[in-house]
Amino acid sequence: MAGELCLLLLFLFCGRTISEVQPLYQPPSETLDFGFVPAKTYDTAAYHEPGAIGILFRLVHTFLYLVQPNYFPQDLIKKLAQQSFGKNPGDYQKPENVVLTLQAVYYEIGFIVSAALGVLFVLLLPLVGLCFCMCRCCENCGGEMHQRQKKNADCQRGCFATVLFVAALIISIGVLFAYAANQHLTSQVRGARKLVNSNFKDLRIFLNETPGQIDYLVSQYDTTKKKALSDLNNVGPLLGRRVQEQLAKEVRPALDGALTMAGAIRETKEALENVSVSVEVLQEGTERLHANLTDVKEHLINTLGDSACTAAQAASTCNVIRNSLDQLNINANFSKLPGVNAQLAKVNEVLKTDLSSLVQKGYAAFNDTPDLVLNQTRNILSDIKNVLEAVGSNITSFTKRLPIHKIIADFTLYLTQGETYAQEYFPVVEQYDFYRWLGCLILCCMVILILVFYYLGLLCGTCGYDKDATPTTRGCISNTGGNFLMAGVAFSFLFSWILMLIVVVTFITGGNMEKLVCEPFEDRSLFKVLDTPYLLNQQLKYYLSGIILKNPNIDLTFEKVYSDCKENKGLYTTLRLENLFNIHELLNVSMYAEDVSLKIKHININLSNIVLLDERGKENLMNFSSSGINEINFAAYLSEINKSVTKVDLLSFANDLEARADQLPKGALENALKGHANSIRVIHNQQVVPLEQAMSTLNQSIRFLQKTSSELPGKVRSVITAVNSAQLLINNNASFVIVQETKKYMDTIIGYFEQYAEWVKESIAMEVAPCKPIANVVDTAIDIFLCSYITDSVNAFWFGLGGCSVFLIPAIICAVKLAKFYRRMDTEDVYDDVETMPMKNLENGNNGYHKEHLYGIHNPILTSSVEQW
Repeated sequence: MAGELCLLLLFLFCGRTISEVQPLYQPPSETLDFGFVPAKTYDTAAYHEPGAIGILFRLVHTFLYLVQPNYFPQDLIKKLAQQSFGKNPGDYQKPENVVLTLQAVYYEIGFIVSAALGVLFVLLLPLVGLCFCMCRCCENCGGEMHQRQKKNADCQRGCFATVLFVAALIISIGVLFAYAANQHLTSQVRGARKLVNSNFKDLRIFLNETPGQIDYLVSQYDTTKKKALSDLNNVGPLLGRRVQEQLAKEVRPALDGALTMAGAIRETKEALENVSVSVEVLQEGTERLHANLTDVKEHLINTLGDSACTAAQAASTCNVIRNSLDQLNINANFSKLPGVNAQLAKVNEVLKTDLSSLVQKGYAAFNDTPDLVLNQTRNILSDIKNVLEAVGSNITSFTKRLPIHKIIADFTLYLTQGETYAQEYFPVVEQYDFYRWLGCLILCCMVILILVFYYLGLLCGTCGYDKDATPTTRGCISNTGGNFLMAGVAFSFLFSWILMLIVVVTFITGGNMEKLVCEPFEDRSLFKVLDTPYLLNQQLKYYLSGIILKNPNIDLTFEKVYSDCKENKGLYTTLRLENLFNIHELLNVSMYAEDVSLKIKHININLSNIVLLDERGKENLMNFSSSGINEINFAAYLSEINKSVTKVDLLSFANDLEARADQLPKGALENALKGHANSIRVIHNQQVVPLEQAMSTLNQSIRFLQKTSSELPGKVRSVITAVNSAQLLINNNASFVIVQETKKYMDTIIGYFEQYAEWVKESIAMEVAPCKPIANVVDTAIDIFLCSYITDSVNAFWFGLGGCSVFLIPAIICAVKLAKFYRRMDTEDVYDDVETMPMKNLENGNNGYHKEHLYGIHNPILTSSVEQW
């Protein structure tokens, strides 16, 4: 059976094989979603909560701890189990066996002493009862129907009644405990069918779900294969883009630089055109401005020559104006600036070649890298796809060869037979439990019968007692109470030894079961004993591994198996089945992974057809570099640009002229000067302002050209060098980049298989065939049935019944003593009224006694005797 179970889980080794053949890659693979292994929830809750009676169980456990406080003797039990007793006549006399026996006695000393006291109780109490009965028949031991009256009689009666009531109350509690334990065990046995059926149901789920879980693991290979095929079908965008991104670190900056130079050529042309136009505008504008300023100056001179300027009030003002006329002249001279037509012609010649278009072609060629990769890997990709299909086919065919369904069917048959057996014999168990329940109930009824007599005796005796009545005149109710008490004593002697005998037997059995099985099972010390090497079989060091794995040296222990199943781990991990079969020889998936790696390594991609910038583009850049921009006389331009258009600000001059005109007397001279000021303002707005704008444009263009001319040779050389370097990388060194990126691409593809292998490994360890039902069966059988249901109930029963038996002893004593105070006596003590001394009565041979049937009846003999006395 163990071999078949291992064969059932043969396929589960696939994950182990894949992951152990070679170190795991660490690829940047996309995380695959394999979903969740199908699993159903187990119904069995292997835990028992006793409820209110649990308080009684804990009380019994405390009592057992007082009786047996020693820890579980693992070493002693191991030695006793491994020692052979009785094979030879002298085995028991061997020193080591004597020592073991003494150690066992020492461990069991609490039980031995308690059992000895119980046996003593069983033997002595019937004997004492017999002697007491014979003694009573001889009117001794309280058998005589005479009660001596004492002064403390009421106190004695009260004490005896109180002690008897307390003892009866304690006995009542004990019988209640025993009855509750009896009922608890019966109710749990009747309800155990549901728990048994739940365990069988979980085992059936365990068997039925395992093939589906294995099939699910196999089916998820398609997820891996589909993802790998998807990446292979997109080898251009994936691998090609990776190669492109690596090459782009040098290619794109080079092409960007070339494209920037194309833009710089156009900007240079625009700057040269701006310079040429601006110089022409400035030359023409300054000539017109010079002529207009000359005319204004001549008109001012004529105006200042008027006779009005000779007057004393105007002379000084006219002289000031006359002296400032030299400022009305141009300051910048653009007529001598050199032209830039030669440079502009060369740049226009350069622009006849569309450098931007050439660079865009380089971009386009480089962006076609994914298509080149795709076209050059078609044959290899076909081979890789065939390998992946072969892996899937091999896994599927291998699983079909495994007799999983046959093994499941066999185990299901065994399970069905076991379930049928349990269902068939469960009524028998319930029937025998009914007999047990009835027997325990009879024992409880024995105690209850005794209690009824005691309680009735106390009730009748207490209620019917008349303190004024003499012992021979006690009432019927009081006498009946005394008789009930004596009946209780009689039944106590009859039943107590039977009760104690049952208590001793159940105490020895249940107490040792609790201390040697239940408690060690709870703290798992019991498993440590079972895991002792060579204990269960002298030929097998570890029993489980020898039976299941056929290798007794593998450390497979009961404790580890139970703990793993308790945590609901997979049976593969729990039983360490990797030691049973070498699945690598049957299904070496890593070999296919190596085939995939070899196929991918054969990928050879040639990118030499990519041309980033042809010779025309490079020649165009060189022509631009030698266009003569650096030959422009930037100093001459900047010298004139930095000057103002006129020597004086015409607006300020006009405002000053108008202010001085206001200083003159009102008249024609003032008006003429103000008219000249307005003419100057018009010249400024119409001629100077446009010239200033043209000078600003010229300034910007000249400075741009100056900066470009200083950087142009170096930039052109850098761009051409970068383009040549990138082209060299593509033509000669791209193979290294391709190898690197192909390795990364291969790691990505293989990474999917590693993810699948790791997922299978984890699923097998934790999710496939989780053995929680096995732990539940063990817990149900030992922890619940044996310990919680049976042992706790049996221990609670003997605990209650034992308490009843023990407290029957003081109850017997007190009942016998108390009956004297309740029963009607035949004779009583007679006292003299004067001297209160006993008087002798010689009638019928009695001394000092008074017969009850003579009390209150005239007796001539008694009277004469008294009179004579």
